[in-house]
Amino acid sequence: MKKLIFGLILMILPIRVLAIASSSIVMDLNSNRILYANNINEQRLIASITKIMTCIVAIEYGNLDDVYEVKEEVLEAYGSAIYIEMGEKLTLKDLLYGLMLRSGNDAAVVIAKNIAGNMDNFAMLMNETADKIGMENSYFYNAHGLEESDGTGNLSTAYDMALLTKYAMQNDIFKEIFKTKNYQVKTNKKSYSWTNKNKLLHNYEFITGGKTGFTQKARRTLVTTASSNNIDLVIVTLNDPNDFNDHLNLYESTFRNYKALKVLDKNKFIIKNDTEYKADTLYIKEDVYIPILPKEEKGIKIEYELYKDNNYKTKDIVGKAKIYLKDELIKEVEIYVTKEENKVKLTWWQKILRWLKW
Repeated sequence: MKKLIFGLILMILPIRVLAIASSSIVMDLNSNRILYANNINEQRLIASITKIMTCIVAIEYGNLDDVYEVKEEVLEAYGSAIYIEMGEKLTLKDLLYGLMLRSGNDAAVVIAKNIAGNMDNFAMLMNETADKIGMENSYFYNAHGLEESDGTGNLSTAYDMALLTKYAMQNDIFKEIFKTKNYQVKTNKKSYSWTNKNKLLHNYEFITGGKTGFTQKARRTLVTTASSNNIDLVIVTLNDPNDFNDHLNLYESTFRNYKALKVLDKNKFIIKNDTEYKADTLYIKEDVYIPILPKEEKGIKIEYELYKDNNYKTKDIVGKAKIYLKDELIKEVEIYVTKEENKVKLTWWQKILRWLKW
């Protein structure tokens, strides 16, 4: 194992804006760095932001092109709906848009029945996914987020819901649904035109997605994402009567105060003291940015860990770069290799430019 350390350690300072939510968080999607926190591990009812989990589970376990016929399970649904009827036929893809844009509880029960056989089985898939993601303070009873007849309901925390959103946003299909403002579909019975309930998606230029929620017990819940100047954020608020304004203010404060520092450049990635893979090319797949406060935070610490492997081949993962802020590990980046026989031979001038990182 090889390690190379350089740089200074950053200090993490909070955003100086307070949301009135019972729980709230601002988290950087690229690094998991928490930029604002208020009761982020307090377990609360989450209402329809549950459907973020419903959507990603359906994408992972279902087939978007499958056609579902609406049956008697739809009679169990109440509250917000897309108003589908028994005998109506929709693809899973269409149901997911109705689920996310209009928070259709009827869409949720049809999705659960067709993917898992019944609601209990679908909830089991939701909880298995929560465990995989690391949502340690979450439990799901159903796919829609309404409270059960005995008063129990889906429970989570602001932090866990931020983790879930980060996980879901790594899926291109979810990202597309999450950011969609309007969607139209025609079934064997009628036509629909759905507009996303997330108001910020329609009036704030940096928003990249979101999901609303409300029940009498949970009150207003909201998850949104936004991106500006290489800073990608997720905000979660639970029990917040002023949720849209709070999200807007938190985004504006964050984007105003933080700047994205490129800590790893995929086009100039070199580990100078490497002897393990010196005959080959090491690379990372994406640039890595970390949000910092420019006046207060002056550096970072990165450790490179390379594995000893005598049988590696091109495109293998051969190590990782660990990025630290204030001695806290906030991101690990996989390091890949291209073996010498697969590389294009460099001229002496190209080698000099690479050594100079030009």
